[in-house]
Amino acid sequence: MELLDSVLKWFVDPDDEAGLRQKVQSRRGQAPVPVFWLFGKTQSGKTSLVRYLTGAEDAEIGSGFKPTTRFTRRYQFPTEDTPLLTFLDTRGLDEPSYDPTEDIQQFHNEAHAMLVTVRATDHALENVVAHLRRIREAEPQRPVVLVATCLHEAYPQQQHPLPYPFENGWDVPASAAPEALLRCLAEQRRRFDGLADRFVAVDLTKPEEGFNDPNYGGEHLKKVLMDVLPEAYRQTLVRFEEANKDLRDWHERRAQPYIIGYSVLAGSLALVPVPILELPAIVAVQVMMARKLAQLYHLEFNAKRFWELAGAIGMGVIIRQIRRELAKLIPYVGSVVAAAFAASSTYALGRAFCYYYSAVLKGHVPKAEDIREFYNDELKRAEQYWKTRFQGQTGEASPKSSP
Repeated sequence: MELLDSVLKWFVDPDDEAGLRQKVQSRRGQAPVPVFWLFGKTQSGKTSLVRYLTGAEDAEIGSGFKPTTRFTRRYQFPTEDTPLLTFLDTRGLDEPSYDPTEDIQQFHNEAHAMLVTVRATDHALENVVAHLRRIREAEPQRPVVLVATCLHEAYPQQQHPLPYPFENGWDVPASAAPEALLRCLAEQRRRFDGLADRFVAVDLTKPEEGFNDPNYGGEHLKKVLMDVLPEAYRQTLVRFEEANKDLRDWHERRAQPYIIGYSVLAGSLALVPVPILELPAIVAVQVMMARKLAQLYHLEFNAKRFWELAGAIGMGVIIRQIRRELAKLIPYVGSVVAAAFAASSTYALGRAFCYYYSAVLKGHVPKAEDIREFYNDELKRAEQYWKTRFQGQTGEASPKSSP
């Protein structure tokens, strides 16, 4: 235990939050993070879209948006330190003073896709169309997905048509959906002709509203987003989706996006081809993750708890990471191996902290051998997943690439 303390303290001081952030801050941009530009009127369903794609609560989303330009806000999920998804929300489209020039300059090389949200029954969209046309002309290669929302307003007091009839976009048989809805969508198709590459119809509601599918069209929306994103950014979204399955309790569901985010960041840092150089930053990422998870479990983070868990896992993980770092002496292959293990070990560590914190909340501290067994099981599962995820990704991801 004393030897482990000495080795880890050489890398980081768990109680020095400012120092941890400094180690990571300049490197965090290396992870490929999809950037979605939300473009639509107020109350057009943008927040519901973000809530569905992230699983975050309304309060988290509302407090997470930060001003970027005079009319646009930025929301990085789950945190600014380890974003998995970034949303740019343009507001005030109907205000006389809105001019898209500033946003075009700001987001020209950043946004990977535009999500244009319109209520299916809203036909007062002249300003949205005019501003979108200017943005489209400035960057015609950036994919634009038109998302029709609030479908049920076209068929009040009825359930959604099932099976979901919009898999092929606009091409819907007349008998597959209510006539009033199809008329509204036909008008939206005419209005946005030439301005959108893909069309998705969704109706995202809360379960208590009583619809047969609260996330109507949501899975199709995810498929479309996977299609339009560049490969590296698509993989980030895939990781988030796949790793979120089969969670057991509320704390785990809250914690999982943070664990994935820190894992992606650790793996991206390890892609740097120089052996050992990024190891202190990787350990700093893992400590920052442990601190964040403690907050989610409403427990105080301190070095004692960190050393308890690190001691239970043992020196093996540090030694293995150093070996993977030395593998970087083999060009390309070594960096991929190191990245995969950095992501896997960070993920397993995060899951082990959840296991540990959950037990602490129940009034006991798990045995060291139980923590070690849990960690090793999670590490095996993670290594199977992450070993193929850093192929083709070497060094810093470009801010934007074409799909």
